[in-house]
Amino acid sequence: MKKYVKDFFLRGMLFGGFGPIVAGIVYMILSYTINDFSLSGLEVFTAIASTYLLAFVQAGASVFNQIEGWGIAKSLLCHLSTLYIAYSMCYIINSWIPFEWTVLLIFTLIFLAVYFVVWFTVYFCIKATSKKFNKFLN
Repeated sequence: MKKYVKDFFLRGMLFGGFGPIVAGIVYMILSYTINDFSLSGLEVFTAIASTYLLAFVQAGASVFNQIEGWGIAKSLLCHLSTLYIAYSMCYIINSWIPFEWTVLLIFTLIFLAVYFVVWFTVYFCIKATSKKFNKFLN
């Protein structure tokens, strides 16, 4: 288990820096599309710190899918819940979505739909690739 914790932190540190880059791109686009768009120093700092943590968790959470003793359901649930908490907290802290139950329900439904579309796409691509390799080996 120590190996997986180490991998989580290593992956997080390697890819965490992409979060603030994405936040910078989003704010740059907003500045070109919204008249008199401005941010306070606190808003900029919050965006940088929270998107770094979001990217850190996003990259680190991939380790859940590699723990040999875990079944697909357990790793999927851990990965899904970790990402959901990270994304929802980041969006709420940055006021990208308001903390209202209706908005959170919509966010949750969209998050789950996108998560499972991506998950099934990756799952079936890996399964097809495995079949090709197995045919090649036989």
